[in-house]
Amino acid sequence: MSQQMPAGFTILAIETSCDETAAAVIRDGREIVANSVASQIDIHQRYGGVVPEVASRQHILTITPVINTVLAQVPGGWSAINAVATTYGPGLAGALLTGINTAKAIAWSRNLPFIGVNHLEGHIYASWLHTAKDLAYQAPEFPCVALIVSGGHTALVLLNDHGDYRLLGQTRDDAVGEAFDKVARIMGLGYPGGPQMEKVARGVNPGALKLPRAWLRGTYDWSFSGLKTAVLNVVNDRLGERMEKVKLAEVDPAFTAQLAAAFQDSAVDVLVQKTVAAAREYKAKTIILAGGVAANTALRERLSATAKPIPVAYPPIWLCTDNAAMIGAAAYYRYQAGVQQDWSLDATPSLKLI
Repeated sequence: MSQQMPAGFTILAIETSCDETAAAVIRDGREIVANSVASQIDIHQRYGGVVPEVASRQHILTITPVINTVLAQVPGGWSAINAVATTYGPGLAGALLTGINTAKAIAWSRNLPFIGVNHLEGHIYASWLHTAKDLAYQAPEFPCVALIVSGGHTALVLLNDHGDYRLLGQTRDDAVGEAFDKVARIMGLGYPGGPQMEKVARGVNPGALKLPRAWLRGTYDWSFSGLKTAVLNVVNDRLGERMEKVKLAEVDPAFTAQLAAAFQDSAVDVLVQKTVAAAREYKAKTIILAGGVAANTALRERLSATAKPIPVAYPPIWLCTDNAAMIGAAAYYRYQAGVQQDWSLDATPSLKLI
């Protein structure tokens, strides 16, 4: 049951679902009072991806300093906090448990409400956030169609209201962010792959180099495994026997840029066309672009241009990647709807949004 929220209701939020240790303080579900993220990219870069055990240990080392950093920016400190929220899934089990147990301990010791948040829901609510310098920012208008794109997820969701979700489509294999990372590795571009791919593809015309698009007609689903395999075949044809010994990005940077542009063009095309089609079918008043891949400039620009006159809402780049501010925003609306967890809440690595 929905409840009237007092003005100035302030939430301390924690996010530790993968390799970012984050804390934030959110007021009235929208205003970012304080935000801090400790990235582990440099630690995992040598491995070419996130190592779960390493990530979990680093969260333990970092979480207290990160929380102290945001609380130091809040007038009144702990006395200003009305509730505590954390991500409980989906994500890495060990990483999630660090945030969950920390949030439980804080909430129990201070007799505060404890709110668990779905990480994907958090990404959606990043588009509700603003800073004190941008109080005029308008929240997305319902109904919305949200395209959630990240390293682990690609989904299209209809939002009729807060908490009222319907899954329209999803990937049948690789998430688009995962495909970006794997293709970047195939071409020798390094980790994380998404930003590297966008960097080398920027301003490059793929020309005659065309890659397949899996349209999966009659659905709002996606498939990126075939596109990934197509890139592998192109690289194999280009390098032949040298493929196991050299990196395409080092021996042929110009062709690498062209191939990256072709991959990005294919991935963005299917994401945009299906999202806009769904928004028009369901008469959406807003399209929300959410998740780490929402930082991709080509995706932002093409979706905004294709969706007109439907407005496209997406957060600033620093709110696209994992952060606790989005968790605090989602938690506010969950608590407003009467949702509150008890101490039995556990990590749910494969948690579904719907």
